[in-house]
Amino acid sequence: MLANYGVHLQGTLYDTMLESYILDSSGSRHDMDTLARKHLNYETTSFEQVAGIGLKKKTFNQVHLEQAAPYAAEDADVTLQLHQQLWPQLQNIPTLQEVYCNIEMALLPVLLEMERQGVLIDAELLDKQSVEIAKRLLELEQQSYILAKQEFNLNSPKQLQEIFFNKLGLPILQKTPTGQPSTAEAVLQELALDFPLPKLILEHRSLSKLKSTYTDKLPLQINTTTGRVHTSYHQTVAATGRLSSTDPNLQNIPVRTEEGRKIRSAFVAASGNKILSADYSQIELRIMAHLSEDPVLLAAFAKGIDIHKVTAAEVFNTKIEDVSFEQRRRAKAINFGLLYGMSAFGLAKQLDIERKDAEQYIEFYFAKFPGVKAFLVNTRAFAVKHGYVETLFGRRLYLPDINSKNIMLRRAAERAAVNAPMQGGQADIIKKAMINIDAWHKFSGVDFKMIMQVRDELIFEVPLDNIEIVKDNVAMLMNSAAKLKVELDVSIGVGSNWEEAH
Repeated sequence: MLANYGVHLQGTLYDTMLESYILDSSGSRHDMDTLARKHLNYETTSFEQVAGIGLKKKTFNQVHLEQAAPYAAEDADVTLQLHQQLWPQLQNIPTLQEVYCNIEMALLPVLLEMERQGVLIDAELLDKQSVEIAKRLLELEQQSYILAKQEFNLNSPKQLQEIFFNKLGLPILQKTPTGQPSTAEAVLQELALDFPLPKLILEHRSLSKLKSTYTDKLPLQINTTTGRVHTSYHQTVAATGRLSSTDPNLQNIPVRTEEGRKIRSAFVAASGNKILSADYSQIELRIMAHLSEDPVLLAAFAKGIDIHKVTAAEVFNTKIEDVSFEQRRRAKAINFGLLYGMSAFGLAKQLDIERKDAEQYIEFYFAKFPGVKAFLVNTRAFAVKHGYVETLFGRRLYLPDINSKNIMLRRAAERAAVNAPMQGGQADIIKKAMINIDAWHKFSGVDFKMIMQVRDELIFEVPLDNIEIVKDNVAMLMNSAAKLKVELDVSIGVGSNWEEAH
């Protein structure tokens, strides 16, 4: 708000939302009202109490000064009291204080600039895509009616239950809390492996979501003053430290589907500029290699060999040059499955194989990569003993259910414990890279704009004359954002839109 009026704060700043988040990201919400209840045992005055509700609701400039002043002053007072409670707790844990000061607070002005800069959208292209998706949705509806031998509402769980389980006699895989057969996403995915109608319903759901969230909505989100779309980045949502975004949610645009690629092609560069995309390659597996110090993984990354082929060669006992496409696919599922704490049951489900085969794959994997097994065992043991795990930079993820008597809660906590050092480490590294790139940008005076952050990827808008200097420096700064036992690797692409660059 202050930046809109040319006011730029220069003093030392503190943020109670970020202080709370760094102290315990897995805890409750980090807004002022929630924190006041939790730390001060104080119930703040709500906006509705001073402005009213419904037809009698006022805008704040209509609220009498006698009510407005105490309401506004309370915000300032409570925020200071929260800081006085939270800041000493951070100071007692130097690693967390470091994460707060040198990552999260340092990132705040960078995100401010990215949000204010926004991204240019080709509204006409999105309109055409909406028309195409609408046609495909109609085709899917007609095909579904033929398979069901009747017309029905594809978005109605009740009607789907009736057709799937009563009329067509499909197997009931899961039930809702009320005892009804479930038509949830995971259930449909499993049914879709054997039956055509659930497959059509899944495609219909996916396309409907893309249409309502992106192709229909993005043109409506273009700011009339700037002509751009301005997402909001959130630092205190994902427990692992990853950024999230809303209005629009950039993190959920599908990466591998044709429709997702078409949406990315509508994110364009202004005249005289190009889009530059810089993407970390297999960063979480590299962090795993660093933390586990597994010699086979370290050697593979040092030689620049395809890590999934290395895994396939080890697990399937074959030469790396003889690894088939299917063996590599299965090895990739094993690599990422173990990264996310996946069980043999989960791996069997993903690869559509018998559980005993999945158990054998995992057994072979751990025999060939003993460092990874030791890391996973030690990480779980650390979590059980201390109640949290840490990233490379000391960010903590607390795991209140790690010693739960409820086996489902405990296993979920164990999976989170294994995954957090990698996913949280990735979040820390890309945030460090953003901070370093922003510092170089200000120091060098080179003209370019950092406009988006999506998972492992940073997206820039760069004048044509500056492409090479920005490409070289972004790659260098991203690669040097952390010192690991294996080198980080960044792939860079340039194009007139995000899809071309990606």
